[in-house]
Amino acid sequence: MEMQKIFLGKTSLQISPLGIGTWAWGDKFFWDYGHGYGEHDLEQAFRISVAAGVNFFDTAEAYGMGRSERILGRLVAEDKSLVVATKFFPYPWRWRGKDLLRALRSSLARLKMSQVHLYQLHWPFPPVSIETWAEALAWAAESGQTLAVGVSNYNREQMLRAYEVLQRHNLPLASNQLPYHLLDRRVEFNGLLKTCQELGVTLIAYSPLAQGMLSGKYTWQNPPPGVRGRRYSRSYLRKIQPLIEGLKQIGEALGGKTPAQVALNWVMAKGAVPIPGAKNAQQAQENIGALGWRLDEAQVAMFDQLSTQVHR
Repeated sequence: MEMQKIFLGKTSLQISPLGIGTWAWGDKFFWDYGHGYGEHDLEQAFRISVAAGVNFFDTAEAYGMGRSERILGRLVAEDKSLVVATKFFPYPWRWRGKDLLRALRSSLARLKMSQVHLYQLHWPFPPVSIETWAEALAWAAESGQTLAVGVSNYNREQMLRAYEVLQRHNLPLASNQLPYHLLDRRVEFNGLLKTCQELGVTLIAYSPLAQGMLSGKYTWQNPPPGVRGRRYSRSYLRKIQPLIEGLKQIGEALGGKTPAQVALNWVMAKGAVPIPGAKNAQQAQENIGALGWRLDEAQVAMFDQLSTQVHR
């Protein structure tokens, strides 16, 4: 059965309700690309995802210093039906609108595409104003180099400023990409998720498994390796265990769903589009297992309560 697609914001682009984030594709600093996984593993993850109906892939020029875009470009060249998103990074030496257009052309060259489906502002960093970059996004769309435009890591006020600029160009703001998962629900508490839904802006949830913390494979006795191990303390890992146990219990009651699959389904039940990473075939298969079913209201409420306890 073909996977049901959803519209990306108020655009005509139709995407799978779960996409794949490619931050780890080529990133050596944070994800240690080349040790434990390589391009062959990524190709397997890609093919398994596409075969299951996943058609949305998100990358950025900053991921692996362009390596992620190159890897994804080689893979998507075989299938024109896929929806590809990438991002512009506002480095401090970039301060003119035409710098965004130049960066987009470089991204397109790495992706081997003449037009990207979604082009996003990666961060709202100063000193260049949000309005300047939003105007440049509009130019990118008007030039035909991107079909849709979005932002990433923008708070409510910043998103509204970009939205208003694009409205003057009769261009919808398609998306806002933000961290959103059971261990980080700020977009709910500060009203940003609700504003996105009111405006018809798709909230794309990156790191929806909290960089693996919701996968169930890490405990305070077995912390994650590398940078993530320094970011999440043993005491924090101990604190989230009741939530992890809840994910395991509901997953078992649902016929053997994993904690990761339940956590991803929770994000979708909230009306957001999760983009978990997939470094190998196993991770791709696990992501796919989050599709085709839905947590009920009582289960969602239970996880809301468990996650709230973590933040106390």
